Amino acid sequence: MQQLADSLTQTVDTNSAHFAKYCFLLGMQLKRVEVIGDDEAEIVEATRRMTKAFRLPLKLHDETVKRMKALSKPHPSQKNFLWDVQSPALDAKLRMARLPIDESRDIESQVLFVDESLWVPISVVNGNVHILPGVPRLFTQLLDGLKPLLLPRLENPEGEGVYRILFATPMAESEVAGYLTMLAAEVEPKGVKVGSYPKWGKKLNSVTLVGKDKEYMESLVPQVEKGVDGIRIEREEDADESEDEQEGS
Repeated sequence: MQQLADSLTQTVDTNSAHFAKYCFLLGMQLKRVEVIGDDEAEIVEATRRMTKAFRLPLKLHDETVKRMKALSKPHPSQKNFLWDVQSPALDAKLRMARLPIDESRDIESQVLFVDESLWVPISVVNGNVHILPGVPRLFTQLLDGLKPLLLPRLENPEGEGVYRILFATPMAESEVAGYLTMLAAEVEPKGVKVGSYPKWGKKLNSVTLVGKDKEYMESLVPQVEKGVDGIRIEREEDADESEDEQEGS
């Protein structure tokens, strides 16, 4: 995932967290979140590392313009705006409808309208790079609309996500490291990842199991609870609540 830095300096970045959760729930592995400058050369360079073909001209996409006219609402400051009169405002609007188009590919597969209430499309480059707007509301709405198109391409077409099991432990990270290293080697062939997260200023730390085989992971719970001298919890906050209860007893 790549984001433009200039946009992030103006607003709190909620897209990264939303996208990470989106991937987690679909069972997709998010490899990297990369922030790049809002500069054409940087965008092209970064995208070329993800795809071999990004040397595409920006072309005015007629269907996007048509939907923009039908669905966009005029800004209060543009009461006299006209689509058929040349103006800086018209140029700015049409610039948003200029998309990278590969004439050798099916055009419809490169411009996805996944939400009928929006004129904004998802632009697809090289069949594998999806370009979404950074506005959080549009970003999340378009991701939701993209889900039905993603599901058939997943390893698990049912869209079953990744499972996470949490444990709270009073043991220091260095103290539990030996057991967790052994556990990680044991469960790695099953596609399960083991993690430990110290909570500074707290008496209880967190240990996690993350994977797709829920039945296998559930079978590990008694073993892990014993190995970390801890208990299973449902939320990170539960560890703090357990700590408070211990102090009050």
